Amino acid sequence: MAKPSEAATVATLSVPPGEVLFILSKSNPLEERTRKIQQLLDRPDSRAIREEMSRRVLQFIPVEALVPEAYKHWRPLVYDAMFYYGSHLSAGRLAPKLIEQIDLPADTAPEERLMRLIAKVPGLQKFGQVLARNRKLPRSLHRQLIRLEDGIRDVNADQVLAIVHGQLGERLREYSVKIQPAIYVEASVSAVLRFRWRKPGKKRQERGIFKVLKPYIPDFFAEDMDLLAHLAKHLGARHKKYGFAAHVLSDTFNDVRRLLQHEIDFSREQKTLKEAAQLYRTVPGISIPQVIDPLCTGSITALSEERGKKITNAVARMPAWRRGEVSQQLIDALIAIPLFAPEGDALFHADPHAGNLLYDNRTSELTILDWALTEHLTQEQRKNLALLFLMIVLRDPVGATAAILALSPGGNTEPSQAKIVRDEVNQCLSGLPVKHLPGAVDAMGILERVAWHGIRLPRSLLMFRKALFTLDGILHDMAAPEFSMESVMVKHLVKTWTATWRNVGAPLSAGDWVLVQCSALLFPGRLGLKGLQSALQRRSSPAAASTR
Repeated sequence: MAKPSEAATVATLSVPPGEVLFILSKSNPLEERTRKIQQLLDRPDSRAIREEMSRRVLQFIPVEALVPEAYKHWRPLVYDAMFYYGSHLSAGRLAPKLIEQIDLPADTAPEERLMRLIAKVPGLQKFGQVLARNRKLPRSLHRQLIRLEDGIRDVNADQVLAIVHGQLGERLREYSVKIQPAIYVEASVSAVLRFRWRKPGKKRQERGIFKVLKPYIPDFFAEDMDLLAHLAKHLGARHKKYGFAAHVLSDTFNDVRRLLQHEIDFSREQKTLKEAAQLYRTVPGISIPQVIDPLCTGSITALSEERGKKITNAVARMPAWRRGEVSQQLIDALIAIPLFAPEGDALFHADPHAGNLLYDNRTSELTILDWALTEHLTQEQRKNLALLFLMIVLRDPVGATAAILALSPGGNTEPSQAKIVRDEVNQCLSGLPVKHLPGAVDAMGILERVAWHGIRLPRSLLMFRKALFTLDGILHDMAAPEFSMESVMVKHLVKTWTATWRNVGAPLSAGDWVLVQCSALLFPGRLGLKGLQSALQRRSSPAAASTR
């Protein structure tokens, strides 16, 4: 951000030098400085001022510090998105953020500046939660983003209590509700209060929590969603600069925007919680909070209070073998159960960051919280996903290509589309070491790359891919022993098949299994050829030649 010595530069933007110096001086009242800068941002000709201020903020938050080298091709897109957001946020929200950036010490870490910028910006906070467990993030950024899982603090208890009393009124007395006055935990759009309650005519008290929509969220979230819509259009018009197909960026941002809108649809989440409870009702060791219907409203969800700690904290002192057991329990609950449901559409949790996962060491029970972001996979989608995973494990490029094309609406039968998928599959499989067992994460990586090349995939698949990558990052942070997601999935399949003969083979048909078996017969040859190619490459490499 601009310092007093740089005031002349800002003054060229038709801003009186006296106003610039007043804003930059920390000795002046904070409210007055904020009001002054808001007036500048509200001017009809404020576009140049906004853009200059946004550039200066981003000088202290370089994308090189936020986006790792592995994703360097994303840096222009990330910079442009940050610049757009910073220069288009409403004046009332942007002004205090700019003052805060001005007042931070010059040596403040970029990650800390970023966290200050996205405070009370629920759309960006949700993106941060999604990215938090990415293995390739710089360690300092990784630590900061993890704070978004259970460390948000931007509302006070009195505001939340006022909402509960205002909306529930006499019901609090009817159900003998006693609310603890302190906020228990905060999320991006809600704050949680603990309470005790009793059903009319009953003596036994029960524990519960109120998940309450924060008072500023309706207005702020609406603005965030509007900004995302315009950002999608803005970036989509520049798709060639970033190397993506014409519709990819706009479609992706619009899909994410629509899904994020579920975050504030509490009535939908209440319904989904009941559906999730039904899905996991017979699964030992998995708990879904129960909805307390008479204490719910459109912006308050009352739930049973569940025991446990954030899963990454709960396993911190466990021996390796126990961490492995918990990891397998996690994969089974979040991936295998929805993916291999015997029939029909299957619900899955699309936001499994660590703050939404509690583990009780005493009972070995996993509780899955926050069912606002969910999607369904159809039986046909689940069948093709299962085929894709199997074909990737078997290193079968033809089978994997066919599975991806089948996942795309309309099948992408155009030759150019099929070639894109075939090339990406071949590139991925040819780049895998012989000793590496490919699996679900590799398959999701291929789906990501073909999507950026313009292959349309269902929104539910976009969210399943996100959930799987998030889970992979959590498993890595849990430091469990090395094992594959695929081995857990196979165990789940065998267990499902042996439970009843009707489920044998599901979700694949008999014809699908014939294809898999045929591919398996050719697997040793493919692996042997890959080993031979690797050996020849090593022999012909410059390093090998220099030793001869």
